[in-house]
Amino acid sequence: MGHVFSRLKMPLVVAAAVLLISGAQAQEKIRIGVLNDQSGVFATYQGIGSVVAAQMAVEDYGGKAAGKVVEVVAADHQNKPDIGVGIARRWYENESVDAIFDLPNSAIALAVAAISEQKNKVFIGSGAGTVLLTGAKCTPNTVHWTYDTYAYGHGLGKAVVAKGGKKWFFITADYAFGHDLEKQAMEAVKAAGGEVVGAVRHPLGTADYASFLLQAQASGADIVGIANAGDDTITSMKQAAEFGLTAKQKLVGLILGMNGLPALTLKAAQGAQIMNPFYWDLNAGTRSFAAKFSERHPQKNYPNDMQAGVYASVIHYLKAVDKAGGATDGKAVVAAMKAMPTDDPLFGKGFIRADGRKIHPLYLLEVKRPDESQSKWDLLKVVGTISGEDAFRPEKDGGCPLLK
Repeated sequence: MGHVFSRLKMPLVVAAAVLLISGAQAQEKIRIGVLNDQSGVFATYQGIGSVVAAQMAVEDYGGKAAGKVVEVVAADHQNKPDIGVGIARRWYENESVDAIFDLPNSAIALAVAAISEQKNKVFIGSGAGTVLLTGAKCTPNTVHWTYDTYAYGHGLGKAVVAKGGKKWFFITADYAFGHDLEKQAMEAVKAAGGEVVGAVRHPLGTADYASFLLQAQASGADIVGIANAGDDTITSMKQAAEFGLTAKQKLVGLILGMNGLPALTLKAAQGAQIMNPFYWDLNAGTRSFAAKFSERHPQKNYPNDMQAGVYASVIHYLKAVDKAGGATDGKAVVAAMKAMPTDDPLFGKGFIRADGRKIHPLYLLEVKRPDESQSKWDLLKVVGTISGEDAFRPEKDGGCPLLK
């Protein structure tokens, strides 16, 4: 059973009491599930923060869609595909969940996208990264909202080579997401005239990177591309600095999330460049959202891009449910999402392509020096903007069957 969170004032505790409801009662509500890692390497990056974001979106929308009360449920997939798939199947078959959001861990996201199509439900990925969701594995029931491995890998690969980082070595997480991120960055490096001199793969949740860092050090590369995510990125980059790797080689964290920077420290990370479609300090709308989010977050964290993506995608989903007249036909709801332009205070104006890819600008952000930062979450500054059409893979190149 997923954990049930009320729209309003129940405490945000992942171990919330389980609420048993009959099928008849459930059908009187629209139920959306937030499925992510709430106890492992991605818990800080999505976790309870994505649940808070979904609740805020439901409340800001008015608590109802198509005349029905909207309820948020949440569960921890523990980064295990069998557990994630089991939760999704149970939610869809027994607990009247209409849509699943967030879903970091690309292997689980791809499996849940397939189940969502089988059951004619809706899957909206925010924490998920694999570009396959809008490529060969696209479905009429999937929307990919926040980012993908193509946008980050190609964008950063191209930008770093242009600044003189020609020879690359990759330290890569050994699962679908890491392989995909490495592939996208390698393509961009080679296309820009750079060279890839080697790569090594590590298991998810690795504690000791010494052997991988030794290989990177011996490779003679100018750039060590860190193709992992969450706590793996922070641990590997911290150990690289302690190892003295950064004296001669530059680290590029292909998905260096804002939430990891306080642990990594500005001193260790200063000057590093990352790509992101959202930062809390972009404008009045993002600052207002961040302040409200922080008040409700158990650790008082500020929101990152993936949590912001859950908020914005829930808002647009509820608009589409209203337009479709209900949430039971997943394909009809996703078609309505694609038919309407997107507009929210966090990502601004955008649209969803036929392949399910949400299009919005990406920002090139640079980590501030310690003396530039005024507060705990004052970490980044915008140094460039890339249009959504330029940032994401061209639709024609993805091989999405929906386009045939």
